[in-house]
Amino acid sequence: MLDPIVSFFTRIFQWIGRGIGLLIGVLLWPFLWLGRWYISSGWILKAVAGVVIVGIVASYAYFFYVTQFWTNFDPDYPNQIEAASTTAQATDAVAGDQLPASAAAPAAGATPAASAAQTCKRSEIAATAADLVDFNVNQNAWISSMLVSKLGFFGIPWRNTPYFDNKAAFQLGINQVLRRTTTELVDTLGRARGTSRIDQNLQDARTALAWNEDAWYIGLRGPTRPTPSVYREAIQKLRSFNASLEKCDATFDARSDNLLAFLDRIAGDIGSTSDILRSQLEASDAGWFDPRADDRFWFAYGQLYAYYGILSATSTDFSAVIRERNITTLWDTMQVQMRDALNMQPLIISNGNESSSFFPSHLATMGFNLLRARSQIVEIRSVLDR
Repeated sequence: MLDPIVSFFTRIFQWIGRGIGLLIGVLLWPFLWLGRWYISSGWILKAVAGVVIVGIVASYAYFFYVTQFWTNFDPDYPNQIEAASTTAQATDAVAGDQLPASAAAPAAGATPAASAAQTCKRSEIAATAADLVDFNVNQNAWISSMLVSKLGFFGIPWRNTPYFDNKAAFQLGINQVLRRTTTELVDTLGRARGTSRIDQNLQDARTALAWNEDAWYIGLRGPTRPTPSVYREAIQKLRSFNASLEKCDATFDARSDNLLAFLDRIAGDIGSTSDILRSQLEASDAGWFDPRADDRFWFAYGQLYAYYGILSATSTDFSAVIRERNITTLWDTMQVQMRDALNMQPLIISNGNESSSFFPSHLATMGFNLLRARSQIVEIRSVLDR
C-alpha cells in the first residue's frame, strides 16, 4: 500500500535534485568553459588571463570587505564634533557672533596671535556636514561608485538582491541630508536676509555634493571624475567657510525665520522618506525574503543618522533663538527620540505584514520613528511661527 506513495515522493525529490543540479550547472558553465580555455591556451594568454582573474577576485574581495565593516560608525558622533570645537561651548552666542577673547579657546598648536584672530563663533551645522562627508568618503569607501558595485551580481544590481547594498544605502541616506543642508546654507543660512551675495565656499560645497553619486573614472560620456574625489572638495569648502566665519569674514544668519524654513525642509524630507517606506510595505510582505527591504531601511537609517547630527548642531548655531522662544524642552525631546531610534540596528531586515506574529516589520518601525521625529519638528516649527 505504501509503495506508490514512497515511489511518488522519491520521484519528487529526484526532480528537485535534478533541478538544483541543472541550476548549478548553468551557473558554473561559464567558469568551466573558462577553465578549459585557460588550460588549452599558451603561456602568454595564461599570464594575462591570470592577472585579470586575480584582479577581479581581489576587487570583489575588497568590495565584500568594505561593505561589511563600517569604520567609525557611532550614533553619538555629535558629542565628539562638539567636544572638538573651540567655539561651540559659547552657548550665549549663535553662529557668526563675535566672541570675547576668553570664549574662543585656542586650538591645539595655535599661536596666541592666531587664536586672538578667531573671534567669531563657527557654524556647527557646517562642521557636522563636513565631518559626515569625511565619514562617507575618507573614513569609509564610497560604495556606490565602485566598479564592482556598478557591475552587480551577475548583472543584477545589488539593490535588487539581499546582499552587499546596506552600506551603500546608508551612505546615500546621509548624502541626501548633506545635499539638503548645503542648499539651505547657500540659500538662507550663509547670507544676510537673502540680499547679500552667496558665499563662494558654500556654493562650491553644494555643487560638489550635487555630483553624480555613482560616477566612476569612465562614464557614458567618456572620462570623468569619481564621486569620492569630488565630495572631498566639499569637505575642504565647508571647512574653509567655517575658517572664514571664525575670522568674522563670512556670514551666518541665525534668525528665527531661517530656522523655521530649515525645519520645514527637514520635515518635508523626512516625510518623503517615510512615504518610500510605506510604498515598500504595500508592495511586499515577504518578511525576511524581500530583497528591497534592506536598502529602504538603511537609506532611512542613514537619513536619521545624519539629521540627528545636523539638528544637534542646529541647536548650537541657533541657541539664542531656541532659548528666547522657549523651545529647549521640545528640542531636547526631539533629540532624545531621534537618538533612541538609532538604537534599532537589526542584523537582517524583515518586511513582514504588520499583523504578522512571525515576521517583524522593521520598515514599519523605522517609518514610525521617522514620523515621530517629524511630528516633533512640526511642533517646534509651529511654536516658531506664532
